[in-house]
Amino acid sequence: MRPPKVEDQQLLEGLMGVLRSKGYDGASLNDLASSSGLKKASLYHRFPGGKKEIAGAVLQYVSEWIDSHIKQILFNKDLPPAERLGKAIQNIDALYDRGNEICIIRALSMDTGITLFAEQLKQGTTQWIESFKSLGLDMGFTEAEAQKKALQVIINVQGGLVVSKAMGDNAPFEHALKGILEMYQLKEV
Repeated sequence: MRPPKVEDQQLLEGLMGVLRSKGYDGASLNDLASSSGLKKASLYHRFPGGKKEIAGAVLQYVSEWIDSHIKQILFNKDLPPAERLGKAIQNIDALYDRGNEICIIRALSMDTGITLFAEQLKQGTTQWIESFKSLGLDMGFTEAEAQKKALQVIINVQGGLVVSKAMGDNAPFEHALKGILEMYQLKEV
């Protein structure tokens, strides 16, 4: 009897959960297999490159999610800038389950993860910054102002997640997201 098929999204989200909570070095193949709904042999069949290939696939999945749920929204000139910002913030809130989830960038930027995935992590961070910079330019901010605000977005999100986790309270993350909204509402065109 064949085991039930595990859909790609379900598989990658399960694997991401392990990497978020344990980091690259802490995640064992048993943990990854257990979270995926697959046996270790099936997991190896899907990812012959092992844990490195799994983490790379998770980063690719997150990058594609950010592209469709943040970047494309922020670049959508058919929507007013304030609406784009609101939708992007809602999606960020969903991505991190209202502050309950750790960022995969943070989880993989420690120890071996940063060595193996430095370029992908940099690209992911740059993707966020460029998206919010574009929004800032559309809202009438100068290039320097838009760049500064875009960088502050990622600092707010990451800092809010870390402080919320440390305090066991999602209020800092919620406050960080509100801060992003306030930061961009200063000079809407």
